[in-house]
Amino acid sequence: MKQLFLMIAFAIATGANARQKPSTGDLYEGLTRKIVHDRMIPPYGLEVSFDKTVHVIFPSAVRYVDLGSASIIAGKADGAENVIRVKAAVRGFETETNFSVITDEGSFYSFNVKYADEPWKLNIEMKDFIHDGEAVNRPNNAMDIYLKELGSESPKLVRLIMKSVYQSNRRDIKHIGSKRFGIQYLLKGIYTHGDFLYFHTQVKNSSSVPFDIDFVRLKIVDRKTAKRTAIQERVIHPVRACHHAIRIPGRKTERTVFALEKFTVPDDKHLVVELFEKDGGRHQSFIVENRDIVRARVIDHLNVK
Repeated sequence: MKQLFLMIAFAIATGANARQKPSTGDLYEGLTRKIVHDRMIPPYGLEVSFDKTVHVIFPSAVRYVDLGSASIIAGKADGAENVIRVKAAVRGFETETNFSVITDEGSFYSFNVKYADEPWKLNIEMKDFIHDGEAVNRPNNAMDIYLKELGSESPKLVRLIMKSVYQSNRRDIKHIGSKRFGIQYLLKGIYTHGDFLYFHTQVKNSSSVPFDIDFVRLKIVDRKTAKRTAIQERVIHPVRACHHAIRIPGRKTERTVFALEKFTVPDDKHLVVELFEKDGGRHQSFIVENRDIVRARVIDHLNVK
């Protein structure tokens, strides 16, 4: 009996010592692989203050923000989707904390945050991988984050494709457009890659009066609608837009590339693209047939500068 008690006491002591042993970060239960440095996302260092606000400007709209502790507060700046303001919630906090941000382009940013009475940098601009050197050399912090509306397509690839179409500035389609009141609205090309279509449009303002865009609407409607019959229509919502101008000054031209989930149009319907002027009446619209969509140019290489 005495020997049994000694064995139990030894087991308890051994377990206590094991629990008290500091973790090295390398040992886990079962078969576990160590996280090596090339799998780590290096964070940026950021100083914040209780009396001053630090603004971080991202290359695209912010989708997600997570704070490491209650020592800091952060949120989108009023009226701006791509600017985060950060302040200390506790004056002179001593323990370093962090926060993380995911942007609309699918980039992940991480920050380690310390307190400083006078932060060295109050306004910080974060560059995306396209403007941070060569387009193929992405910084370590800009990892691929897949967003719900883009499914399995990389947000970075979608953005690169739109940028490539915009920079190429081809006019593959020459028969679709409208022109009224000194405003010309053209469809320059339709492109396809993966599960998405890309519409390249152009607005030319030949008048001296600026054209303010209210909204653009794409809808699939019946070719012929009998009188007293409700119009059946399906609205197509773009998931991304590249260079979407909200004003075209007089005697100027602006182009936009829209990314849309792939679709086709039944034989008895067609796609209507409408451009509405804000507080004006110079609205434009043109029709796209299914034969134009199925002839979309396949994107097999990118031309990005």
